[in-house]
Amino acid sequence: MKTAFFAAIAALLVLGPTASAEISRDVVKIGVLNDMSSLYADISGPGSVEAARMAITDFGGAVNGKKIELISADHQNKPDVGSVIATQWFDNDGVDVIVDVPTSSVALAVQEVARNKDKVFLISGAAASDLTGKACSPTSVHWTYDTVALANGTGSAVVKAGGDTWFFITADYAFGHALERDTAKVVEDAGGKVLGKVRAPLNTPDFSSFLLQAQSSKAKIIGLANAGGDTINSIKQAGEFGIVEGGQKLAGLLVFITDINALGLQTAHGLQLTEAFYWDQNDETRAWSKRFFKMKREPTMVQAGVYGAIMHYLAAIKATGSDDGPTVVKQMKATPVNDFMTKDGKIREDGTLVRDMYLFEVKKPSESKGPWDYYKQIAVIPGEQAFKLPGPNQCPLVKG
Repeated sequence: MKTAFFAAIAALLVLGPTASAEISRDVVKIGVLNDMSSLYADISGPGSVEAARMAITDFGGAVNGKKIELISADHQNKPDVGSVIATQWFDNDGVDVIVDVPTSSVALAVQEVARNKDKVFLISGAAASDLTGKACSPTSVHWTYDTVALANGTGSAVVKAGGDTWFFITADYAFGHALERDTAKVVEDAGGKVLGKVRAPLNTPDFSSFLLQAQSSKAKIIGLANAGGDTINSIKQAGEFGIVEGGQKLAGLLVFITDINALGLQTAHGLQLTEAFYWDQNDETRAWSKRFFKMKREPTMVQAGVYGAIMHYLAAIKATGSDDGPTVVKQMKATPVNDFMTKDGKIREDGTLVRDMYLFEVKKPSESKGPWDYYKQIAVIPGEQAFKLPGPNQCPLVKG
């Protein structure tokens, strides 16, 4: 009798944490928040929503018997709009996690809302390293890439190839400032010099005055610390000014495959860029991308990252039996990341997913075998090298 009693008590103790854990409102609700209609719509936008749907489907549509739901919204690249949506989602709509959020100024605002409410924030679209630096949060994971990785990738490669004098054309908000800062540090540490910089408004249609300043600087490299439509416009207009023909080179510090598709290989060939993913890297990336191609385009690393982040998040809920923000993120950090785009990735204490990055060069038209065959891989940048911080870790969560 005593043996049976103690066995029952032992069973209750084992089951206790799982039994007490629960899914709030009996549903796991995922919110994809991004730019659906402006300069970043191609790199995230509806494609990120489709990637989220794919993840939910592949997970079986439920976790621990609880349905998974998806909603989405357009933050219009405005921090105040992003904050209002995040607050509404968390307080009234039962959203458990917000995913994607390109535009670092918006991401920083949304992260503050998520932090205050102990909700999970999975960042795929935004790049500013401050998200895991001085503004880091215990319930956020910076999933796909950041400005440190871009600087250690493209910036470092360009300097090693002889590009030792730079002029920056920088998007005038948090992302651009961080990318310029992190790349300038890499350039200067390698013995290069920054000859000047100019700040361009987000989504400006006219880069002529900024390009003329860069041209007159005589810098070997014009660093484009921008993204999406701004990168496309600045490269096109640089061609109109004959900047490359004049002996200067462009360094696109954040370039996506959708940008190359918009520019065309005749304009973009020879550009070097750093990405976390390319659809044609291997059998796994090709298989996943083939499914995504219902969007009539190949996926960006942001969209692939949305899928991977959601799958890892749902696995953490399954393991813990809870959608409590701190609990889930703690489990995510304790579990290595292995999926179609990431091998042996590890989430650092500051929330950065440390994963290998890849240096690519855009093919010449004669080298391309067909639509979307745009990149040739130049180098693998090991995760610890790619995400190596240029100074002390400023995240308050990091001890010592």
